[in-house]
Amino acid sequence: MNGLLKFITCGSVDDGKSTLIGHILYDSKLLYADQEKALVLDSKVGSRGGEIDYSLLLDGLMAEREQGITIDVAYRYFTTDRRSFIVADTPGHEEYTRNMAVGASFAQLAIILVDATQGVLVQTRRHSRICSLMGIRHFVFAVNKMDLADYKEEHFLTIKKVISDLTKELSLENVAVIPVSATKGDHVTKKSPNMPWYQGEPLLSYLEEVDVTEKEENSEFYMPIQRVCRPNHDFRGFQGQVESGEVWVGKKLMALPGKETACVKSLLMGNQSVDRARAGQAITIRLDREVDVSRGCILADKELPISKEVKASLLWMDEEPLQCGNEYLLKLGTKMVPAVIKEVEYQIDVNTGSHMREYTVMKNEIASCSLILSQSIVVDEFKKNKTLGELILIDRVSHMTSACGVIEKVEGTSEKPYFQKEGLKTGGSLFEELYVNLDQDFMFRKKSPKKTYRQGDLIPLEGDSFHYPDYFDVISSTDHAVVLIRNRTVYDIIPLNAYEFGGLPVLDKRGFTLNIHTREDLKAYLHDTLQENQEKTLEVQNKWAKFEPYRKIVFSS
Repeated sequence: MNGLLKFITCGSVDDGKSTLIGHILYDSKLLYADQEKALVLDSKVGSRGGEIDYSLLLDGLMAEREQGITIDVAYRYFTTDRRSFIVADTPGHEEYTRNMAVGASFAQLAIILVDATQGVLVQTRRHSRICSLMGIRHFVFAVNKMDLADYKEEHFLTIKKVISDLTKELSLENVAVIPVSATKGDHVTKKSPNMPWYQGEPLLSYLEEVDVTEKEENSEFYMPIQRVCRPNHDFRGFQGQVESGEVWVGKKLMALPGKETACVKSLLMGNQSVDRARAGQAITIRLDREVDVSRGCILADKELPISKEVKASLLWMDEEPLQCGNEYLLKLGTKMVPAVIKEVEYQIDVNTGSHMREYTVMKNEIASCSLILSQSIVVDEFKKNKTLGELILIDRVSHMTSACGVIEKVEGTSEKPYFQKEGLKTGGSLFEELYVNLDQDFMFRKKSPKKTYRQGDLIPLEGDSFHYPDYFDVISSTDHAVVLIRNRTVYDIIPLNAYEFGGLPVLDKRGFTLNIHTREDLKAYLHDTLQENQEKTLEVQNKWAKFEPYRKIVFSS
């Protein structure tokens, strides 16, 4: 028997999604006797002239039956002789696109129904794009209602050509196009004599044989921590599901984002000790020494990207439009942190895929956005690492899901060395622009071009939000370096312990002016900064640094 297949059915309203799955269950004899009798009885009192209405097997809500459409996501579990299945039957109406996205988030394969009498519609394109966004790599386009199109091959080929163009546009992988009639049963579970021109296999046979195994490009081990288990003072275990690779007793692991290392002391699967575990298994890991690990941290065998700024594609689900500057709870893996939507870079036209300079994002629309997190977390691009690249945004007041999406880009996890000379280098935000959005009362920054300045290089002294003098010094106590700017040029980069105050303005690497006017001031400043800890950082900054006179905030709409 092949492995479990989790798939989703989607398409426009009344394309026959529920009918298709209901017919599979009925033809495959996967119903209890009382279910079959109830189905026949319900169909006789329905609106189909006494014919069996297979959609009733899935449309369980009374409101759905009355309207003849699916509203909620209906999950069904069934097994044939060759495979086990979990299917999510999702709503087709645009109003319930967010429900459909929920179903897509769990699936390995998508069956997208296309009405043979109407062809590819906007909602078909929307669902295809969302399924691709959610990481689905296998697609079946079921061209349904072929009985209403008189089973004509040319009609099917015309629609297949449009689907082929859509496949290229969205870069879809592993695509099959199958002509069916969900009501009549043509090519659903067995070949149909009504379409002898189609030489492919029926839908169910395809589903039983399709290989949805993901190629493991990344075999390194990592596991998000779901729970820290402390039943007594002698036991401390880290529980979660292995997302990639293998782990064994004695293996050296790194706790992220803290980067502490330790070796695996023991492994538990349930209450049984095991020597090793692999991807997909839920385990408890005990380490040979104490490390700072809590829910949301990651145990891995190598470093992973750590950042607090990301670019993501979001499907907006909230009734209220997206507002830049609003704060949400971002949930990624087992980690939840406050996050702010910094800006909408562009909206994606669901019909053509083009990027639109439209910054108002309404429900069911897709947009590319920049987000700032309250703290640095382990995060990765979705195409590289699905678990660390998919997210949801939660409204902090109503606790409703406002958006779901995927990480497209992780901003730099460490400062780019703006100044470098041999072994000395220092970064900072000296040339980053600072703006306030008047519409949303939200402050944001625009990163400067990533360039490294070396001895003799000319530097920019003016921008929208900074205006530096021709002569000044830049001190970085964390990098133990000082940059000497003379006549708008990097004159030299020297070790901090070799620096002597000469009376010029002194700035920190953010461009803030330091209250250093004498050699005694410099000595006191270095004493404070070199002795500071995390609790005293703000106190030291408030004492020594000020925004003016070389920095300012620019107002922007």
